[in-house]
Amino acid sequence: MSPETVFQISTPLALVGWILLLFAPLIPKWSDRIAGYFIPALLALIYAVMLITYAGEGEGGFGSLPEVMQLFTVPGLAMSGWLHYLAFDLFIGGWEVRTARREGIAHWLVIPCLALTLLAGPIGLLLFLGLRWFISSRRSERNGQPA
Repeated sequence: MSPETVFQISTPLALVGWILLLFAPLIPKWSDRIAGYFIPALLALIYAVMLITYAGEGEGGFGSLPEVMQLFTVPGLAMSGWLHYLAFDLFIGGWEVRTARREGIAHWLVIPCLALTLLAGPIGLLLFLGLRWFISSRRSERNGQPA
């Protein structure tokens, strides 16, 4: 399958996962299974196939930024990088939703974290971790425990 075909399939598939995470309170079991595990695993499998298929085609490496940039001039390797983002960011979004549910964090507070995790993965994760810390410390203060 060409990198362009993989892109045309994988990107909408990941977006389905993100939509399921938005509606997670309505369908928690299905959003956990499909968006939290199945779609990220499928994207990871496609990633592995793409990486194995195109690994020998790229010059460059991981020793410097110019070497990494050179790797991504190969469409199959650039697509592998995109799949890496899609799989990991969606998996982290699923983790955020499951963790918020388990810790009693309102889903509407998690939605901005999900949006940022989709658009800028580590920033969304950082926001979620900050939200989690803030809510935990507020609960501790109410219960008379040090934060």
